[in-house]
Amino acid sequence: MRQLSELDASFLYLESANAPMHIGSIYLFDASERETPLAFSTFVSYLRSRLHVVPVFRQRLKEIPLRMGHPYWIDDPDFSIERHLAYVSLGENSREASLMTLASKILEEPLKRDRPLWHITFVDGFQLGGDKEGNPGFALIVKLHHAAIDAFSGAEIMGKLLEYTPKPQPISAPRPWQPRPKPSEERVMLQAGANILRTPWRVTSIAAGAVEATARGLIQKQLRRIPLSFPLFTAPHSPFNRQITANRQIVSAKLDLSRLKAIKATLGDVTLNDVVLGLCAETLRRYLGDQNASNDESLVAMTPLSVRSSTLNRTTGNQMSAMLLDLATNEQNPAKRIRRIHWNAVASEPYREAIAADRLTELLPSAMLALSARLYSELQIAQRYQPVFNLPITNIPGPQVPLYLQGARLVQQYNAAPLFDSMGLVIVAVSYQGSLTLNFTMCPDVVAKGNSLRNHAYASLDAIEQAASMLDPEDMHTPLEETRSQSMADSAMNLLEGSLKKLTSRLRR
Repeated sequence: MRQLSELDASFLYLESANAPMHIGSIYLFDASERETPLAFSTFVSYLRSRLHVVPVFRQRLKEIPLRMGHPYWIDDPDFSIERHLAYVSLGENSREASLMTLASKILEEPLKRDRPLWHITFVDGFQLGGDKEGNPGFALIVKLHHAAIDAFSGAEIMGKLLEYTPKPQPISAPRPWQPRPKPSEERVMLQAGANILRTPWRVTSIAAGAVEATARGLIQKQLRRIPLSFPLFTAPHSPFNRQITANRQIVSAKLDLSRLKAIKATLGDVTLNDVVLGLCAETLRRYLGDQNASNDESLVAMTPLSVRSSTLNRTTGNQMSAMLLDLATNEQNPAKRIRRIHWNAVASEPYREAIAADRLTELLPSAMLALSARLYSELQIAQRYQPVFNLPITNIPGPQVPLYLQGARLVQQYNAAPLFDSMGLVIVAVSYQGSLTLNFTMCPDVVAKGNSLRNHAYASLDAIEQAASMLDPEDMHTPLEETRSQSMADSAMNLLEGSLKKLTSRLRR
């Protein structure tokens, strides 16, 4: 048995009917070079032959009684690939808009916990492109639970499942696989007992679970009476930070990667990631202006950083650090803003000593972690006070060479990220074959007129190019003053760790 880490388990505890915690991807393939359309049965055989490269595809969760520890991954003795696949035909006259509408509906549905946490919908019969006579294509709508992978390992998994040659390769027979025996309840309890012996205070999670309802009521009553002023909650209010519903919308903008690289070269000592963040910041600033929302206070993004070892053999689980980053949206010049973002990231302490995301949870017993996640949502803390951050932004470098599936070329990839309470918008940037796609996952009941984000992204790139060309060379060497990013993340971490250490020291007594 392989136990989930604190960070992996937190995505299980955060999940609700309105906030499924899976990562979604939509892959569009051009099948015009194939002699015949790719049949769904052929795809099933192809995927069956490659299951061995992704062991988590045949593993499901095993819960620990009384929540004495986090769940384990075990081999699913009842695994059947058919339970994880679906087929949809949109019709020959359908276009990408119909596909994205379908994908939004599919991604609204949580994955079922009684089986491995993934699902793929094969979508057939639509035409690629906007022309009347578009190329025949098909798509894959993929859901992978965030407890099993992070965004970086998700890209690695799909890279392993696809091919690098346009010539269809023979589909080999599936490798023999025999599930390891399901652990007995006695073994599970013994393992849980061993965990308690290593950290005796964890047994208090059982008591915490027993009084959970009472604790939730008491805390809710006190929070409503006392106007708390946590230094942690320092991000400004924005239209994105409201209670979400189950509805989802995906909006994407495809941009030429060479244009972003040219901006990087013009601005000098910045990274391509800084330029991507600057593009997101300008897009958000323009959207807020359209919504008559204030830009006086700068938005704060949570940016995941991969800490995956180059020698790591498995590509599952969450191995990330996270940084709270001031996006400098109160800076009017979009080229100067990129320099400010670079300073906020590189020159700040959080960048040199990035916040390990699992440090936020490693001190909490599992029942208390689940309770805190539900409290954050149920008490609407982000709405009553200021949010910790306004939105997550993830930049995932993708392959710059074409990928194929049985002779069909991957022409476009869209990505969706999970939303949770008070976070109605997430941006995922993915590069592939010379293009960068900005993917906006949003709750349309929170983010009004979300389709406008696409045009704002195009206009933002134009504006940054113009501002960069007019920037005085002396401005690129002017020292920048400290901003709140340099202290905000450390203050937040110190506050949380201090509180948790006090709590755990009391529990050990």
